[in-house]
Amino acid sequence: MRKSLIKSILSAESPSQDVTVCGWIRTRRDGKGVTFLELNDGSCLTNLQCVVDAGTPAAEGLGESSTGSAVRVSGELVPSPGKGQRWEVRAREIFVFGGADPETYPLQKKRHSDEFLRTIAHLRPRTNKYSAAFRIRSRAATAIHSYFQSEGFYQVHCPVLTGSDCEGAGEMFRVTTLPPGEKDLSKDFFNRSCQLTVSGQLEAEALAMGLGRVYSFGTTFRAENSNTPRHAAEFIMVEPEMAFADLDDLQDLAEGLVHSVVGDLLKTCEEDISLFDRFVEKGLVDRLRVIAEEPFARITYREAVSILEKSGRDFVYPASYGVDLQTEHERFLAEEYFGKTTIVTDYPREIKAFYMRANDDGETVAAMDVLVPRIGELIGGSQREERLDVLEHRIIELGQQLSEYDWYLDLRRFGTNPHCGFGLGFERLIMMLTGIGNIRDVIPFPRTPGNLAF
Repeated sequence: MRKSLIKSILSAESPSQDVTVCGWIRTRRDGKGVTFLELNDGSCLTNLQCVVDAGTPAAEGLGESSTGSAVRVSGELVPSPGKGQRWEVRAREIFVFGGADPETYPLQKKRHSDEFLRTIAHLRPRTNKYSAAFRIRSRAATAIHSYFQSEGFYQVHCPVLTGSDCEGAGEMFRVTTLPPGEKDLSKDFFNRSCQLTVSGQLEAEALAMGLGRVYSFGTTFRAENSNTPRHAAEFIMVEPEMAFADLDDLQDLAEGLVHSVVGDLLKTCEEDISLFDRFVEKGLVDRLRVIAEEPFARITYREAVSILEKSGRDFVYPASYGVDLQTEHERFLAEEYFGKTTIVTDYPREIKAFYMRANDDGETVAAMDVLVPRIGELIGGSQREERLDVLEHRIIELGQQLSEYDWYLDLRRFGTNPHCGFGLGFERLIMMLTGIGNIRDVIPFPRTPGNLAF
């Protein structure tokens, strides 16, 4: 089908006698002897105005089709006399692929609540807000890939089905072919317990031990019965791993990634981001510029707790040494105290995972969290424990079986070296880029407790 994207039509350098565009009618206005259509094909935020004169073949082809109908419009691209638009199409021919009953099509109004649109997630990409959010999501993925490729990383694909609990939290979805009531795992597909992965980190570590620098960009799952605006059962994690690298290298990588991705989006998605700046979060563009350009503040966990304790703020969860930072603490540090993205390092070992490298003080581990304004934690990572005896002791200390991690321990038995990695929550990145406050609204088809629609 010969056609042009509306995005390219709107940026045309000169008029054209013959253009064809396809899209969905956003609005229809009927005047005396003329009909004005606003057409959008998803390629950009701006609609293309199509002018249909009464009594023409185009008017006959259009018929009574209205908002939501899918059409093809052929005609002449001419300068538009309308304010705020450079071009319009004088329709010569219109073909209706599929109509939309105005009595039942749910997107007749210009504005709908997010709660309502979640009930029709299959249709919400046709709205300005969600088409913009999902274009930003796409471009952010491209920017992430571009950054890692430029830094010498290889993309790898880690398994979704796993027998290891990377985080040690136990909040994993079980996968089985056993009939209800059958408990003998020897009869199951893998002859053992199998879950959906919460992280590709362990496998990425193994690949980094041969490829040097790798990253995974894949779906992960967590069976956490949490109905908060920041949690979903199915989400995307970006997880780089580096051999021959320490915590300082990891902080530099995280800062470089965030600077690069946010800077790229400010340039390539200016129109879409400006929509969110106007209607979702005032000042979004300025905030993103600070994230893209300002060096990150860097402090230790002990320093962070001291700042929080001396802040005079009445936090819901009081800050104290040995307790993990809450979102309110993270936001205070990034938004108010430093006013920019902040990296917190060297957390107490008791509140962090088994694979994080023990520091020489015997109390803390070489971990880091990247905190951004409004979101809180965006990235969490660490230098991995490369010493075999220390790692074995930690696994046993946490009540887990060494046999379950035998292959992981091999990485320490054969050619061990300092290495590190982190996980970036992709959906939290999109929330940061758009100002959207609920993770359900940056995922096309969110999976949350009690919600498995579509």
